[in-house]
Amino acid sequence: MDANTVSTMMCHRCGVADITNGTNWMRSGKKKHHHRHGSFHTVSHYSFFQGNPKWPTSKYHLTYGFLPGTPTKAISPIAKAFETWAANTHFKFTRAQDQTNADLKIGFHRGDHGDGAPFDGAGGTLAHAFAPTNGRFHYDADEKWSVGAVPGSYDLETVALHEIGHLLGLGHSEVEGAIMWPAIRSGVTQGLHRDDIDGIKALYNF
Repeated sequence: MDANTVSTMMCHRCGVADITNGTNWMRSGKKKHHHRHGSFHTVSHYSFFQGNPKWPTSKYHLTYGFLPGTPTKAISPIAKAFETWAANTHFKFTRAQDQTNADLKIGFHRGDHGDGAPFDGAGGTLAHAFAPTNGRFHYDADEKWSVGAVPGSYDLETVALHEIGHLLGLGHSEVEGAIMWPAIRSGVTQGLHRDDIDGIKALYNF
């Protein structure tokens, strides 16, 4: 699957799965310590997709568009998430009037929607996005979505921040406070963490 590897965001009660190079592997929520030379250890943090796919230098201005059927209430929170990433990176994002030509395509889907990673109804997988330069970002339409922190619902902007991280080339983080941590609780909002920004800086050398 390499550059088209899909990374999945899981809800807190369902295990954490990353699909990497066609294999599905599980991780606990505990920080992992890697010992080097037996003398000290480091805590792993942000990660990249296999092969470190990223956008070429000629594509630091990306356009995004919404597929038909995207709820109106989702557009502003997703736009805000793009603005947040733009403010913390060298990327610029512009909404395309015609989504068919957009670099990044956002939509809401149910069940099997043709990308090889079917959604599973309410609970479980909330959303997923593909590594550069695929550009696909899908929400599971069967979830309860909200604008802001609403008990029992998932915040559209928080999930967008996470999935845009994938669109830019970030994998999941081992830092629980990071937006790229692979789980989210309902009824909360969250912003970018230093680890997320450090990861993008490391991937793109800026």
